Amino acid sequence: MISLAGRDILHSWGKFVFTGIGLGLLIGVTLTMAGVYRGMVDDGRALLNNSGADMWVVQRGTLGPYAEASNLNDDVYRSLRAMKGVSEAANVTYLTMQVRKGARDVRAMVVGIATGHPNGTLGWPPYLVAGRQITRGHYEAVADIATGFNLGDQISIRRNTYQVVGLTRRMVSSSGDPMIFVPLKDAQEAQFLKDNDAIWQGRHRTENNPSFNRPNVPGLLDAVISSQSTNTFVNAVLVTVKQGYAQRDVAEAIRRWKRLTVYTKAEMEEILVGKLIATSAKQIAMFLVILAVVSAAIVAFIIYTLTMDKIREIAVLKLIGTRNRTIAAMILQQALALGLIGFVVGKISATYAAPYFPKYILLVPMDSIAGFFAVMIICVLASTVAIRIALKVDPAEAIGG
Repeated sequence: MISLAGRDILHSWGKFVFTGIGLGLLIGVTLTMAGVYRGMVDDGRALLNNSGADMWVVQRGTLGPYAEASNLNDDVYRSLRAMKGVSEAANVTYLTMQVRKGARDVRAMVVGIATGHPNGTLGWPPYLVAGRQITRGHYEAVADIATGFNLGDQISIRRNTYQVVGLTRRMVSSSGDPMIFVPLKDAQEAQFLKDNDAIWQGRHRTENNPSFNRPNVPGLLDAVISSQSTNTFVNAVLVTVKQGYAQRDVAEAIRRWKRLTVYTKAEMEEILVGKLIATSAKQIAMFLVILAVVSAAIVAFIIYTLTMDKIREIAVLKLIGTRNRTIAAMILQQALALGLIGFVVGKISATYAAPYFPKYILLVPMDSIAGFFAVMIICVLASTVAIRIALKVDPAEAIGG
């Protein structure tokens, strides 16, 4: 049997193909938007997995170092190590800032890690693609390759200069910013210490405060000034649990006896996915709905146009006895063919364009499968307008003027 849809497509193949390409680019944007969401979730999970921690101990009443500010004394980890079920504990700080290299700066998360750790690598980047790990207590850094830095580069963080001694990959924050690892003391200085002018102003303000000019309190002024130029805070303590102990039980003991907030990996993932990227997820969902509506409108318009261009031909078909079912199938096949071309073009464009995006795009096969069926359903629904018009055509129009 001759395919009426195929013959009609060949008759106007230029319009059909170019419309399919335009629809495909729109579908490609849709798949990319879904990949952006998947990439954000994967970034959050990579952040947790790469830390090597089972639990995060943070300031009481806060949501942890990734969601909001958290300050702990840097000697808390010692008491945590002594608790039953705790295998290891290590301090860590996180600071998102602009890191400079010459005249160029990069948005990055600066992570302060405890060097000289007795058991090695808790909180450190789990692997390197080049160079070595940090071995000195100051002025060395390991950077993610997404920063664009190379081995041996000199980078500036606050007032200090660091040499990049190692490169790692897929070490990113929950927002996709690449990480730069520096010694903990340097990170504490960068995050908590005031600049020279602020310290001078603080000393001047203290000296002029009458309450500190008491002769019977020796050394008080020196102690206050010293406190302004030292730091004893970290953002969190990373904790691993010994085998045979339940994370929930260890976390509950820390909450009870240390009066601190503790999150397991599952709880921290819920915070990252359910709170930090919740608004972005809603925005992406709205964009997907809008793109789906626009795609349906494009398919409906082009199929409607093709149908209106062959009203007389449809009338001739009816005049010679062609069934309505056959005419409806012809229009439906055209719509599905248009959707198929669009999906293939969209999938190819999304796959090849994803690596060039500044954020990580994760294209999941299941999203592509779901996208294919969604496109086909949209095409079926969009073809109903043209089918209704075609079925209302009067056979008399075939011999009309």
